Amino acid sequence: MNILITDSVDRIFIDLLEQHNINYKYDNSIIVDDVLQIIHRFDGIIIRNRLNLNKSFLNKVKGLKFIARYGSGMESIDLETAKQLKIKCFNSSSGNANSVAEHTTGLLLCLLHNINKSMKELHTHRWDREGNRGIELEGKTIAIIGYGTTGSLFAKKLMSFNCNIIAYDKYKFDYGNSIIKESNMNTIYNEADVISFHVPLNTETTHLLNKKFIAKMKKPFYLLNTSRGGVVSNNDLIHGLKEKQIIGAGLDVIENENKGFNDIKIDGNFNYLLNCDNVILTPHIAGLSKEANRKLSEVLIKKILELK
Repeated sequence: MNILITDSVDRIFIDLLEQHNINYKYDNSIIVDDVLQIIHRFDGIIIRNRLNLNKSFLNKVKGLKFIARYGSGMESIDLETAKQLKIKCFNSSSGNANSVAEHTTGLLLCLLHNINKSMKELHTHRWDREGNRGIELEGKTIAIIGYGTTGSLFAKKLMSFNCNIIAYDKYKFDYGNSIIKESNMNTIYNEADVISFHVPLNTETTHLLNKKFIAKMKKPFYLLNTSRGGVVSNNDLIHGLKEKQIIGAGLDVIENENKGFNDIKIDGNFNYLLNCDNVILTPHIAGLSKEANRKLSEVLIKKILELK
C-alpha cells in the first residue's frame, strides 16, 4: 500500500505507518495541481485542512482507493462524487472527540460562573464578587444538536451535573436513555437553557444559528459552538446578544476562520465578540490536546489497515 500525506500529522502516525510496512510520501506543502501529477502512484491520500478535494479533482484521479481525513470534519471532500467513484472516505473524529467534549464543558462552566469575565476585571484590579455571581448548571436543560461521537461524549460529561440533557440528530434514532432524552427541535426551542452544536458543516448546517432559530427559542439561552464556525451566523449571533435573547456564547470556532483554520479575518463582528464580557472565544483548539495526537493516529491507522 502507498499513501500520500498532504498535511501535517503527528510523528506517531508516521511511526505507525513504518511499523506496519506501509509506504508513504510526506509533503505537507504540496498543492493540488502537483498532487494530480503523482496521485496515480498511490492507493490513498491523507488530508487535513489545506486541500480541497472537489468534484473536478476527484474526476481527474485514477485508481484512488481512499481519502482519509486526519481529524474530524469532511467538508473539504466532495463526498457525493467520491461515493460515485467508489473512493472510500473516512476520518479519525473519535481521536479528538474527548478533547472537544471536555473543552465544551469548560466553556459552559466558564460562562455560567463568569470565570473569564471576572479574570478580565482583575487585570484592572476590579474585585467584584456580587457582579460575578454565577449560575449553577444543576437543573438546567442542555440541548445537544448533533449526537455523533463528540455530541454523545459531551452528554456523558454532563451526566454528573444533575442537569436535563436533551439531544437531537436528524440522522440518528433510538440513542436516548434514562438520562439523555432523544428530542426534537420543537422541544429544544421550548425548553433549552443551553444550545451546543456538534454538527458537520454542509448546506444543511451553514448558519443553522440565525435570526429565525433565535426567534423560535422561548427563553434566553447560552450558545456553545465547537463544531465549525460557519454553523453560526456572526451577524445574527451579535443581534441575539444585543437583544439579550442570547445570554452568552462560548465559541471555539468562528466563521472568520480561513479554510485551513490557521488564520482569522479581523472585522467589526470579530472585534465586537472579542470585547463582549459574556462571550468566550478560543482559537479552534478544542480538539488539540496532547492526547488527541496519539488517538488520532491510532484511529486512522486502524481504519487504513482494515483496507489492506
